[in-house]
Amino acid sequence: MTGLEIIACGPLVTVQDRGRPGWLSQGLAQGGAADRAALDEADALLGEAGAGIETPGAPLAVRLGAAAHVALTGAPMRATADGAPVEWNTATTLPAGTRLELKPTGAGVYSYLHVAGGFATAPVLGSRAAHLIARIGRALVPGDVLPYGPSDGPARRVQAMDRLGGGVLRIVPGPQTALFPPEVRDRFTTTAFIRDPRGNRQGVRLAMAGAGFETAGQLGLLSDFIRPGDVQMTGDGVPYILGPECQTTGGYPRIGTVIAADLPRALQAPPGAPLTLRFVTREVARAARWGRPRTAPLIRDPRALDLNGEQLIGGVISARDA
Repeated sequence: MTGLEIIACGPLVTVQDRGRPGWLSQGLAQGGAADRAALDEADALLGEAGAGIETPGAPLAVRLGAAAHVALTGAPMRATADGAPVEWNTATTLPAGTRLELKPTGAGVYSYLHVAGGFATAPVLGSRAAHLIARIGRALVPGDVLPYGPSDGPARRVQAMDRLGGGVLRIVPGPQTALFPPEVRDRFTTTAFIRDPRGNRQGVRLAMAGAGFETAGQLGLLSDFIRPGDVQMTGDGVPYILGPECQTTGGYPRIGTVIAADLPRALQAPPGAPLTLRFVTREVARAARWGRPRTAPLIRDPRALDLNGEQLIGGVISARDA
């Protein structure tokens, strides 16, 4: 077991996996990666991605202590390995000592770096995911070393799900949808929202023109359970789409829930991205579940190759024996 050293990083860079399902009744949200599609893409590239690094639009520089099969997924960043460009949405083996640098491009929000087998940090309640609001784990800082096992594998690319520029979010009705009058629901689904700059792993705020979305008696609602994807209205009727570290109970009314297949699109929408929401049936929501992402061999740019280090000859033929 060796380690990946954090050389430089922005704030709120954390280790994330699929979180801690099953603890909602104890007051702990599932947490885990904001973009679950990025984890699926890393799994498709590496076979088993395990826990990886999530960076929310912040630069990241690391050094590999041993050779590692590395995957880069989620919001694309400018990636270099010892100064040479590395394609996004790919997996490739990098040698020990490699300095890997990631810089934001402004597309999307959450980016991910995985090594085959995942980082072997200490699990808490069955997960290695940091949950900062619950004070489980912490943000990474320069000098941290994340243990992992050496690995290699074929260079591959993944067909990433289109989810970085906003768009249409499908929602299903919930237990409080009917509390909103039909005309309010109609106005909600015809409103052109903008992803507000205010947002984090708890949820993202939607900005819009005009009045908020209210329902009679909303101040008297009893608190009940809430989950990621719920679209909750604040007291002034502004909608928030809840994220993986949302609170587990709440009393503000919820007009519906973003389906699992579209939640990565909601959380990856950068500030200013357009978003609209429309109701679908639960049958449509179930059918929308994405399958395993497709991968293909990565054909490298010859201009990026160090020919002195490549095996270019696979054999020798004697002209005398021809």
